[in-house]
Amino acid sequence: MKHIALIGSTGSIGTQVLSVARRYSDLFRIEALVAHSSAEKFLEQVHAFRPAYAVLADERAAERVRGEMPEGVRFASGEEAAREAVSLPNVDTAFVAATGFAGLSYTLAAIGAGKDVALANKETLVCGGELVMPAIEREKVDLMPVDSEHSALWQCLQFDARKPFRKLLITASGGPFYRATEEQLRHVTPQDALRHPTWYMGAKITIDSATLLNKGFEVIEAKWLYHTSLDKIEAIVHPESIVHSMVEFEDGAVLAQMSCPTMELPIQMALTYPKRLPCAVKPLDLVSLGALHFLPLERKRFPCFDLALTASEYGDNYPCALNAAGEVAVHGFLQGKIGFLQIAEAMEEALSRTERRQVTEYAVLAETDRLARKAAEEWILCNC
Repeated sequence: MKHIALIGSTGSIGTQVLSVARRYSDLFRIEALVAHSSAEKFLEQVHAFRPAYAVLADERAAERVRGEMPEGVRFASGEEAAREAVSLPNVDTAFVAATGFAGLSYTLAAIGAGKDVALANKETLVCGGELVMPAIEREKVDLMPVDSEHSALWQCLQFDARKPFRKLLITASGGPFYRATEEQLRHVTPQDALRHPTWYMGAKITIDSATLLNKGFEVIEAKWLYHTSLDKIEAIVHPESIVHSMVEFEDGAVLAQMSCPTMELPIQMALTYPKRLPCAVKPLDLVSLGALHFLPLERKRFPCFDLALTASEYGDNYPCALNAAGEVAVHGFLQGKIGFLQIAEAMEEALSRTERRQVTEYAVLAETDRLARKAAEEWILCNC
């Protein structure tokens, strides 16, 4: 039986992790549940799964459910208590589904405690790949990618991230605005941007998919996960979201992983690999599909995608700064403070104000994150 600490239990990914755990209750035991502030939903999960340890990171939210925990469940609150969850003695796998920069600290804590990590948090490697990957090697733990694109690459490489290849081909749906003109994009509302054509996700990642920032982050993740350089990674648009990514090998052969769009398959794969077990995924009917399409993802047409690649080319703490600015800019857009096109402008401004620092420790990234958020917030105040 695999004993899991689930970080980010009330989000879209977290709820699907619990669905897998419920389906295979003989294989998975939820030892710890951690959420940020969705107190009522969290309480329902605690009653359903009876973990040994339950944490709400937000102190105010925790007060709403304190005293309502089932017997035998230890309850705590705060960020430090949340990080403690991944180091519990009975835990062997930390499933990191928290959103944003916070995911990095959970991942580092889990690795430091000798736990395997199922990673569903892009920011961990975007911001801290220089710290995470050496720690994985040093502690000799496994890192299982959960993003559908990286799970696809991992599967095509037969679960061996060091298997040789010629090129990684990462697919993108293109989001709702792939064919939109600049004038049309000026009038995009949050409601428009949240209507993703093929995936149901949380608000932040849905907006990042609409701007294509998400795809830039996935390229950075692939660089770290598969020990490669940016020139061996290509992002292409695939509107049907059936081919989740492909690997081209030296002999010219290309392997693709295909399925109907769902996150439950890569979530389950991260927990059961190399075994494949029945999953709640609609069977793929290629005859009904009729055709699959692939289109270019032109870097200069999509400023957020371009900024992500630029930050990775700069290296050091620049990707961390870009992520921080992106979190602030998307929040500003969702609140109606800035327009859709201004998301990229706020990020570019924060990146231009970033002072280069070599990533030697977590504290460097924490300070970079703080300063970039401040820069983006100041830009939004001046432009809203």
